[in-house]
Parts: sequence; structure tokens; C-alpha cells
Amino acid sequence: MADNEIIINIPMRRLKLISRRRRSNVAIRIIELHVSKHLKIPLENVWIDPKLNEIIWKRGIEKPPSRISVKVVKYPEENTAEVYAA
Repeated sequence: MADNEIIINIPMRRLKLISRRRRSNVAIRIIELHVSKHLKIPLENVWIDPKLNEIIWKRGIEKPPSRISVKVVKYPEENTAEVYAA
């Protein structure tokens, strides 16, 4: 693993408070916010891999996973991050 790669476990228990018809949409937003907050980069500079998006949406909009492990690659020179499924 390179110096700029990090494995993060993201809890998404807060999704139980969201209406069932919005949970997977909010799950993507939670991942972006978590990575942005912990790596101190702007929210618009967080890129999510399409395969991770498929994992979130695999069981539909109502039942996303309650936690997920992701691999984050940070590029400090551009101040961006790419999020992949771990």
C-alpha cells in the first residue's frame, strides 16, 4: 500500500433515521462527508468509484449496508481524494 492510501471503516447507522426511500442516496453523501472531514479536503474534490456506488445500491434504495470499508487514495498536490471499495 502506498503512502497516500488509507483504509477507512465508515459507519452508516444514521441511515436508520432517514426515510426508506432516500437511504442509498444519503449513504453516498455520508461517504463523501466522512472522507472530506477526515482527510480535510473540500467536499467537491471527493470522487467515488462506480463499483462502490454499485455496492451501496446492490440491495436497492431502501437497504444500503450499515457500515462499509473503503480504500481512499489522497492526492495532496491537487487536494483531491478517490474512494474505492476495499
